Amino acid sequence: MDTLCPSSEAEVLDILAAAIGDCVPLAPTGLGTKAGIGRPVKHARLDLSGLAGVILYEPEELVVTVRAGTPVDEVVELLAGKGQQLAFEPPVWRTPDGGASRGTIGGLVAANLSGPRRLKAGAVRDHILGVRGVSGRAEAFKAGGRVVKNVTGYDLARGLAGSWGTLAVLTEVTFKVLPKAETELTLAVAGLAPAHAVEALTGAMHLSADVSSAAHLLAAESGAPFAQEPRTVLRLEGFVASVDARAEVVARHLAPFGPVERLEAAASADVWAGIRDLGSVGEAGEALWRISLPPASAAVFADRVAGLEPRRLAFDWSGGLVWLWVDDRLPDLGAAVIRAAIAVCGGGHATLIRGQDASRSRIDVFEPQPAPLAALSARLKAQFDPAGILNPGRMGGER
Repeated sequence: MDTLCPSSEAEVLDILAAAIGDCVPLAPTGLGTKAGIGRPVKHARLDLSGLAGVILYEPEELVVTVRAGTPVDEVVELLAGKGQQLAFEPPVWRTPDGGASRGTIGGLVAANLSGPRRLKAGAVRDHILGVRGVSGRAEAFKAGGRVVKNVTGYDLARGLAGSWGTLAVLTEVTFKVLPKAETELTLAVAGLAPAHAVEALTGAMHLSADVSSAAHLLAAESGAPFAQEPRTVLRLEGFVASVDARAEVVARHLAPFGPVERLEAAASADVWAGIRDLGSVGEAGEALWRISLPPASAAVFADRVAGLEPRRLAFDWSGGLVWLWVDDRLPDLGAAVIRAAIAVCGGGHATLIRGQDASRSRIDVFEPQPAPLAALSARLKAQFDPAGILNPGRMGGER
């Protein structure tokens, strides 16, 4: 299929209007880091990488506005120069050529994918102040603004997060940013079974210690940041004196589970960078699932999927996020077992992050929606994209 390369919002408008008239489906994309997520589609590629650049950055107001095709790495570097950050910790993903990147701002919002600090800071959508874009009706729109305020009615700016380019083409995004912490440290316990790890993680979240990240990595033979034995890790961030005082509280909580290791700032940062980028971990012959479920159920889930003989297994968000690597020769990549386990755990959803095209074509890559929610999604799609030109079929069915 053709590749279309707009460099302005006006050109995006013209392209969408022509696509509607010619009934040509479009696949909005940036650097392609998330192109392998969802059902394989063969649509004309709407390359937004030319729609790049910082429009406004006011460090004193904690606000940045950028065009949707801007590489996230550039924004992260810009903010770091002023001691600030995108607090939701955007992860690094694989590019189609085998490289690594955080992708573009538009792709980041479309996927709503956050790192380990989501536990404390919230998701991508929680940091969006405003957006500009073009709907599937070929109509330009603006939602939100450049200040934090209460929202009345439908919060379109945040609602587009996680829509995977099926409702609109974003052209501009405004984020609230936050100061970077003065320091961080991680407390770790090795060798815990999943049930004990979840107990340690969920217990830590009830402490008055303001834990910013909580994860558990089961042992694996290869693939950073895995080690030869399971490791349960908790991160604290902030001012030095505060972090040290809170670390004593967490260390007392962890002591009954085993010897507590303290990782200072540099080592701590390395550990969490590895956990942040788990979506890029994997080898040939492996498929990767990303599962959200009630944190206390993570160990039960691990037990229920043991029959799949996972290559690797990791808990993030205190057990609320599970990464699961399986043999990609499994007929359904383990989908039936995984979704049955989710049901036993009280509900959640599983997304196939990486798998062969043949497998992604025949299984539900995204969690099937209950009938009432599916009907609501269909109505939303009809409102924003009545001609069905934006990524039709990527999320399954008509989505």
